[in-house]
Amino acid sequence: MALLSVLLSFLLVVTTHVTDAQRGPRRCLILTEASYHHPVRSPPPGAGPEPGDRAPAFQVPTLDGKFSYDPAEGSLKESLVIHAFTNKSGFLECLWSSESSLRSLVEGLPDRTQVLFLSLDDSAVSDALWMREQLHRAAADSRKEVLTQLHFSPVPVFALGNWISNVLYYWGCMGLNCGLSQAVFTSDGWKMPVIVKRLDARYDWLMGHWSTKTYQLADAGDGCEPSPSLGGAVAWVSEGNCSFFTKVRSMAKSSASGVLVYSLPGNPIQDMNCAGEECFFPLGIPAAMVHQEVSVAQALQSGKVVNVSFQTTPSPNFFIGIDQQGALAEMGWFLYPSFSFVNWQAQWFEFSAGLQSKLQSPATVIPVFDQVTMQGDKGAVATVELPSADLWDFDTLELDVSLSCPGRRDSSCAQWDHTVQLFVCCDQLSPYCNTELGRWITAFRRGTGHWLTDVSPLIPVLDSNKCTFTMKTVPWAMPWLASLNLRFSVSNQTGVVKLRPFRVMSLYSGGTFDKNYNKGYQPTKIPILSSTKKVELYAVITGHGSDENGCGEFCVTSHHFLINGVYNNTHTFDSAGSALGCTMRVKDGAVPNEHGTWLYGRGGWCDGLQVDPWRIDVTKQLNMSDFESNTIVYFGLFNGQDPNPAQKPGNIIMSSFLIFYK
Repeated sequence: MALLSVLLSFLLVVTTHVTDAQRGPRRCLILTEASYHHPVRSPPPGAGPEPGDRAPAFQVPTLDGKFSYDPAEGSLKESLVIHAFTNKSGFLECLWSSESSLRSLVEGLPDRTQVLFLSLDDSAVSDALWMREQLHRAAADSRKEVLTQLHFSPVPVFALGNWISNVLYYWGCMGLNCGLSQAVFTSDGWKMPVIVKRLDARYDWLMGHWSTKTYQLADAGDGCEPSPSLGGAVAWVSEGNCSFFTKVRSMAKSSASGVLVYSLPGNPIQDMNCAGEECFFPLGIPAAMVHQEVSVAQALQSGKVVNVSFQTTPSPNFFIGIDQQGALAEMGWFLYPSFSFVNWQAQWFEFSAGLQSKLQSPATVIPVFDQVTMQGDKGAVATVELPSADLWDFDTLELDVSLSCPGRRDSSCAQWDHTVQLFVCCDQLSPYCNTELGRWITAFRRGTGHWLTDVSPLIPVLDSNKCTFTMKTVPWAMPWLASLNLRFSVSNQTGVVKLRPFRVMSLYSGGTFDKNYNKGYQPTKIPILSSTKKVELYAVITGHGSDENGCGEFCVTSHHFLINGVYNNTHTFDSAGSALGCTMRVKDGAVPNEHGTWLYGRGGWCDGLQVDPWRIDVTKQLNMSDFESNTIVYFGLFNGQDPNPAQKPGNIIMSSFLIFYK
């Protein structure tokens, strides 16, 4: 009762428009004539903090006491996610009403992440109580200890009195599942349009988009069966009685331009998605879900013409972060309404903190690029002097690489996921000239990629004290700012005889993944010098493109290196095509919450991640006493057979080597 009294007194001070605490968010978006015509203006440059700026200290009242953030109290060990809820967003309504979304947060939030929940609306008190109730219920039968990481403030964002409000408004939010997606209904005789929040169907299921034109709306019942030709109207159908897929397919057969599914009374807006084999059936029209609007239903029932158009109104940002170094951070793009995207960003914060710790370890660092523009045929090129000491003194070479954007916001970042390769040449006459030293995949419109890749077996290709490094991607890609440091060091293993790579033997490259792919690969003899103590197979392999089977990006391919006709060393991309394959790599540095379908597993790579070299010790597979009796041959398979696509074959990019140690 004491807590309730405090909250009610706070409520009276802040606003006179808040009613009793509700069990769920309000369903209707009420707009006055003044608010409907109010223009949205972008803040001027320099109006607020930017990503990467240090977050100032602050305090916020919560339902359980005061929440304080003070980076000056000592070294930061935790990250913070700040979420601003608004009932005006169909996306956020679904995020908070979906049981799977709520469970994902309580079950998957990293231990070193705190979350502060705020509200953008007048109903901040009831919103805070409702959000806490939702998550306490979700955690009741699972991970109750996570509740100590969750903090709910009854103070609306507009009354916080600190920098958080500035950042939320200044960074803004507009785009797919960002900003306020709305359906606008009009009809003759209405003084005002009826504007309701909407949630579009999953981007990776229905890729059709609403145009800016005005459509006629047509009542099509529950949409489970085709209707008489709708003549390009948008179908107005109720939820239930069949799947979302069935509704959209039936309305597409009825010549609808799109589908609006309305929820039944008392039900929340749902995430419209396909299931199983449905997802492979092509559907070319957009769809969205809204709440049932009585005036719209009545107008249709009375035979009046109702028109609908679609808009997205910019809003304050819904999510911002502070990483474990105390820097402000964008949270990226949420592909669908799930708190899993919060977890993935928090996982990346932990990866980033671990990477910063690794970079503090002793090493001889050679800067190569520092925010150099990588674009066009040339890419980024630099010639540098290598350490004056003999490279034989080092047994470890790591590539410290980051790719950032022309601006400080993700919105300035390049579109699409492209392969980035680093080539090195230290002697134009050397067989090692233009060897691929490393490979990465760009993040789709996110600029936080930073990785540390161990390429120690390739130290012998640095066969001169001056080397030219070239980092490049496809020439038509938008620009990236590339940074590269070479880190030479000595591993701290004790009690182990240290072997050093002294020779690199180039093997096979990839090519077009079609019926002729394996015909060009012949057995290669492996000459072994008497001083050799160990031989390692080293390969960097990625699949790209998409034939009718999704090869080579989204199909499971296997890559085989057969030694002496007996030992089959196989590298299989078994997560390719899986729905969440690349989310499993966020802990390894894959940049989360990109645009596009970054979540899907790929053929040996993920968006926003280094391509890890595949290394196998093959010493015991070889006759080490015979100089020329050993052979190796490579072949690549799809479903255990030679690839044989009917159309648009993909391709394999491969650098493969044998590394000899002594």
